[in-house]
Amino acid sequence: MQKDSVLEMRGICKTFFSVRALQNVDFTLRKGEIHALMGENGAGKSTLIKVLTGVHPMDAGEVYLDGHENCIHIKSPEDAQNAGISTVYQEITLCPNLTVAENMYIGRGGGFFTDWKKMNSAATQVLEGLDIPVKAEQQLGSCSIAVQQMVAIARAVDMDCKVLILDEPTSSLDESEVAKLFKLMLDLKSRGVGIIFVTHFLDQVYEVCDRITVLRDGKLVGEYAIENLPRVDLVAKMLGKEFDDISAIKDTSASTDFTNAEIVYEASGLDSTSGIKPFDFNIQKGEVNGFTGLLGSGRSECVRAIFGADKVHGGTVKVGGKRVKISKPKDAMKQGIGYLPEDRKRDGIVGDLSVKENIILALQVLKGAVRPFSKSQMEKFADEYISLLDIKTASVDTPIKSLSGGNQQKVILARWLLTNPKYLILDEPTRGIDIGTKVEIQKLVLKLAAEDKSITFISSEIDEMLRTCSRLIVMRDGKVVGELTGEDLNQNTIMNTIAGGGNNEL
Repeated sequence: MQKDSVLEMRGICKTFFSVRALQNVDFTLRKGEIHALMGENGAGKSTLIKVLTGVHPMDAGEVYLDGHENCIHIKSPEDAQNAGISTVYQEITLCPNLTVAENMYIGRGGGFFTDWKKMNSAATQVLEGLDIPVKAEQQLGSCSIAVQQMVAIARAVDMDCKVLILDEPTSSLDESEVAKLFKLMLDLKSRGVGIIFVTHFLDQVYEVCDRITVLRDGKLVGEYAIENLPRVDLVAKMLGKEFDDISAIKDTSASTDFTNAEIVYEASGLDSTSGIKPFDFNIQKGEVNGFTGLLGSGRSECVRAIFGADKVHGGTVKVGGKRVKISKPKDAMKQGIGYLPEDRKRDGIVGDLSVKENIILALQVLKGAVRPFSKSQMEKFADEYISLLDIKTASVDTPIKSLSGGNQQKVILARWLLTNPKYLILDEPTRGIDIGTKVEIQKLVLKLAAEDKSITFISSEIDEMLRTCSRLIVMRDGKVVGELTGEDLNQNTIMNTIAGGGNNEL
């Protein structure tokens, strides 16, 4: 154990069925430090936290607390809490119908014999000591999300926590609320509390953190002092890409000139309820462009706004040069826009329906429920696209949930191609599928563009974006921070733009 450490995790391993979620991960948290835990989706951040807090038992490894030489065994969240480890999640887990004081002392009061005056007084003392702007007697549900999170932190502090885990605490906060939360975090840091800060916002990491631990694919990439890890290097370590690891760009996407091409879709000041900043966007006939950025940067939220999947409350939209209103997905579909969503299982497939029923779904919506396709029509459509996309299925009547992930993805592609869209949005179309199918989908994207379809392509894999896109819109912290074309379409420039500047920026 290091003398100044409040927490040490050594050789942590965790496997779910055949998937290794954590492989010999080490993590050290020092007293009075704010330590960022960083990594892309699936890197192992959540699993490490759940092991630490007793939600998941670890398969191997040791945990040490507060400088003690003997490792501790945390078998439940209650064990973690008793050991001084508290977690505040993005989704508030307190009771909005109770007062602030009742939430702070829930489970620790005297039941029917609670001294309410004494409890309110004690809560007031803690709240004032942490400079949290709320009354102890106030109902929690009447407070902002930021204040509710601060109350959860106050509860943890009053329970003498030594380790405070903040899991995406700022994702629903505005700038002023973030500033208040950071003030509280710095106050706790000065009191010697060790804080693990999980976030996707790079700017916030460099504003308040002392150290960064990076995970990738369940493995430890490294631990770094904040001053020794420029933002662009952090992005490279999270993505597992070095600047000289540049995949070849296909000439078909790189050399296309769209100077005089028809603008198929154009948005100005588009804004939605998902928290992204208003943005401008257009796509031309036969163009493949894309949104890139780290997970949580707002790339998916942008295309959801374009398709009307999130409620749009600002901006103007033109399709084919004519102003239109797109407030829901059906409006977008009527304008010739298709959308393959990021989460195919949640938002894409209808698991209990057959392959043919999933394929005709979007076209049936456009036609209307009162005019259903005949069985022979459905089978004709399904057979055509099963052949075109080489979908591996026993028959058109096979439930889609029985297919592999790659073939499910092809079925959703078939659904939208059947509607003959002018503009097709593909959000992570190759996630979780084999390399062969990935290449097939990339080739299909370029083939569709050659047939004058306009396509927005989103992928977490930068080399995949480079192979398909002629223009990239770069996102960071919910806003567009750059647009790259031509010679700027390379990993170096992309990661610099995501990080927020040159290689030496912190």
